Amino acid sequence: MSRRAVRLRAWWRRRSLRVRITVVVGGVALVALLALSRLGVGLLYTTLLGAADVELRGQAEIVAGRLTSGETVNAPGIAPSIRIVDVAGNPVDGRGPLPLQARNVRRLAAGEAESVFRGRDATRWIAEPVVMPDGTTKLVLASGDLVGGATLLARAAVGFLLAALLVAAIVAATAWVATRFALRPVDRMRSAAAALPPGERLPLPVARDELRSLAEEMNSLLARRDDAVTRLERFTGDAAHELRSPVAAIRAQAEVAVMHPDPALAEETLRDVAGEAQRLSGLLSDLLALARADAGRRPAAEPVDLVGAARLAVARAGQDGPVVELVAPAAASVAASPAEIGLVLDNLIGNARRYARTLVRVEVLPAGRRTRLVVSDDGPGIPAEERRRVFDRFTRLAPEADGGHAGLGLALVEALVGGRGGEVVAGESAWGGARLEVRWPTPT
Repeated sequence: MSRRAVRLRAWWRRRSLRVRITVVVGGVALVALLALSRLGVGLLYTTLLGAADVELRGQAEIVAGRLTSGETVNAPGIAPSIRIVDVAGNPVDGRGPLPLQARNVRRLAAGEAESVFRGRDATRWIAEPVVMPDGTTKLVLASGDLVGGATLLARAAVGFLLAALLVAAIVAATAWVATRFALRPVDRMRSAAAALPPGERLPLPVARDELRSLAEEMNSLLARRDDAVTRLERFTGDAAHELRSPVAAIRAQAEVAVMHPDPALAEETLRDVAGEAQRLSGLLSDLLALARADAGRRPAAEPVDLVGAARLAVARAGQDGPVVELVAPAAASVAASPAEIGLVLDNLIGNARRYARTLVRVEVLPAGRRTRLVVSDDGPGIPAEERRRVFDRFTRLAPEADGGHAGLGLALVEALVGGRGGEVVAGESAWGGARLEVRWPTPT
């Protein structure tokens, strides 16, 4: 694309909608009117030529009839506009050469009419064959000037052009005014949206037209915005509350260590500080992962071996505490990223091990277009009325038994799985404990 075309496109994009509509409507009207003007001039020209041909052919037929009856080719009664030639185009009426070229004569002999232009002068010619009494064939040529017709056509063309320009200007002005009135409700809606207080919505027009659809979509957008702001405020408050505890604990322990520098307590204090720092680091990691999930910033999905990822997650869980067993009867893959799979498995297994008494079972079960990941334990389980709330952020059903965790694990699992088109469901295991089932889409 040339630089001029790029600049023209940039200029066009900077124009307002009203200007663009007016230019397009006016341009289309002008092109259409010019095409109609050209068609009108062409029809007028064809009509004039047809009338001239009829008149000239009548004159030629009269002379041809006279020649057929025995009148000579140079009789004094033949008009100057009539010429008589043989079939080769040679004059036989004794009036000198014809103002025609050989190709003109050939077309005339073939029965076609010819228009001959010399400067601004135009002459129309018609030929009528005639058989003379001696058996020879002659051509009677009748001609007539088109000066008056050319003047009429010129004036008609100028009139059509001026009329096309005037009508196109009227159409463009009408489009400008109509667009202004048509966009006035949009301007009012824009002003209302700019002055809209939080929690309020735009009034819906009575007519069920495009403006009502636009107002409904804007109200839906405002509702999503208010909901996002509310969730962000709640999330920020909960995060600040959760971050305050480990930071306060680290500060208190550090102050005690500074005020009472007892070597016997130094190792225990440092161990407590390290534990709180680890808790703080995990909380920050979960918050960062949740923020990325909420923002929709995730890597492209790829086929991931869920069985292999589950084996690695079980190995990371270690041997201390409840036994973690893996049940995977067949190979299975899911559409996600390896990092997301690892986070989901670590959170589900870690959550189950915190509450399990002796056993945690991880099952990977292919199921058609989806792959099921089931993590069950033999702990106290999740009450039926709380099975939806456990996926809310900072929700802890048993704070005294969760090891100081912030309650973000299952919320992160739901955000990661839901972002890939899957779902997470909480239920009851065969041993009465918790059962969390993840349904992931398989790669296509």
